[in-house]
Amino acid sequence: MPPLPDYRPERLSLGPLEAEIMEIVWKRGALAVKDVHDELLSDPDRELAYASVTTVLRRLVQKGWLSCDTSQRAFCFTPRISREQARTLTAHSRLQAFLSVGTPEVVAAFADSLDEASVEQLGAIAERIRQARGER
Repeated sequence: MPPLPDYRPERLSLGPLEAEIMEIVWKRGALAVKDVHDELLSDPDRELAYASVTTVLRRLVQKGWLSCDTSQRAFCFTPRISREQARTLTAHSRLQAFLSVGTPEVVAAFADSLDEASVEQLGAIAERIRQARGER
């Protein structure tokens, strides 16, 4: 997993439609509202108003996930962070939340419940932490 990015959206939480739209923008790059709307409606059983897509895109700009180029007639939305950076930030946030409520006993009980592959992952993480502390 890459290091934490310098930029972080104001709010990490995304609703289902926001997450779906982010996947579209990450996959296809800079898009106008029409492009996103068309992609969402590629499912023939789906109905979604153009105005709803516009609202969600603006909300993603407000949350800090997208930037909007208003210099053209059709506004162009681009991601401010990559999918991988978003995963890194989400994992970091979840780990911080776990550690903030977890006493040593809770963390130990969690570690006891892990399977062999997870234990190996924890060992690799511990090694990376030792390396990072050694570089300081």
